[in-house]
Amino acid sequence: MVSLFVFSCGPQNKIAENKENHEIKPTKNEDDEWELDVLDTQYEYFITAVAKPMSMYSESYLKSRNTFLVTEWNSNFFTGKYRNVIESTIEYNPNENYGLKFEYRLYQVFAYVQWKYGVKMNGLSQTEVR
Repeated sequence: MVSLFVFSCGPQNKIAENKENHEIKPTKNEDDEWELDVLDTQYEYFITAVAKPMSMYSESYLKSRNTFLVTEWNSNFFTGKYRNVIESTIEYNPNENYGLKFEYRLYQVFAYVQWKYGVKMNGLSQTEVR
């Protein structure tokens, strides 16, 4: 569920604010790197055992897919589609340099939600998971 996806290592009250506003905003950690933490325990299993490895993607590919997928995700949120899974919007700026690791983890969030919950994301194909 999206309410379980948290961008950043910010304080807990920041997370509560984002949840109340129905928006997830990426922020930088103490090392000035963009970070994506997913609080669903099966996500890390998915990354290591199911998802294609990061080396299979370029940062530019992931950025273009994430731009499309975030738009699709937010549209699903505003129309109420998959409301039992998509509980917030995602703020994503395609002009920001988030870095390969962040882009990969964000992209895999969409693949994970499709894999675990059956949420159909038009920006993903069935070949995104091994």
